[in-house]
Amino acid sequence: MRIRKKKWAEPELSVCDFFVKNPEEYAGRWQSAFSKEQPLYLEIGCGKGGFAGQLALRCPDKNIIAVDIKIDMLGVGRRTIVKLFEENGRTQDEITNLLLVNYNVEQLDKIITADDKIERLFINFCNPWPRARHKKRRLTYPRKLEMYKSFLAENAEIRFKTDDDELFEESVAYFEESGYEITYITRDLHQSGFEGNIMTEHEKMFSDEGIKIKFLIARVAKNEKTND
Repeated sequence: MRIRKKKWAEPELSVCDFFVKNPEEYAGRWQSAFSKEQPLYLEIGCGKGGFAGQLALRCPDKNIIAVDIKIDMLGVGRRTIVKLFEENGRTQDEITNLLLVNYNVEQLDKIITADDKIERLFINFCNPWPRARHKKRRLTYPRKLEMYKSFLAENAEIRFKTDDDELFEESVAYFEESGYEITYITRDLHQSGFEGNIMTEHEKMFSDEGIKIKFLIARVAKNEKTND
């Protein structure tokens, strides 16, 4: 998703208590970056922060790392999250279980390791990269699914949502080929009866256009978990 340059983004993030300036320093010890130790959730490609903010409010007993490659997007995300907390009667000082991180997902294993034991990974409405030569950039491509295994905890799950039919069907194959067990799948999330869904900005936009939301939950098969 493209976003216009926000001159205010970096200055605001530089003084934001829940923005991590040097994520490499926390590799293998992300729990120490939070006010208290509790299960770690990770969202990659967090965009405007609506999902991460809602998740932090709904799950105060979880620590959430929200990663995006675009600093301007994270600037918007900071404002979104602050607004969500304020609308729920919470102050900025109470945003203690959510951290924003500016990093390239291609190199995610440099800042998150097996010692971090991520218990849930969210991939929401990632770029579908439809051209054949670009498909390896997908966040669900087998090479990345193998990388995620390096820091996912035992019995951890990946939750994946998209509006794109081709991306979804090919991702189902990617998960299966990479040794993941798909424990839940629907091609019409909003009519599926699935409970606990958090709607993202893209999700609302696509749903309003009549596009069905595809969703799956996958776990690493026990005999496929790597120790690298």
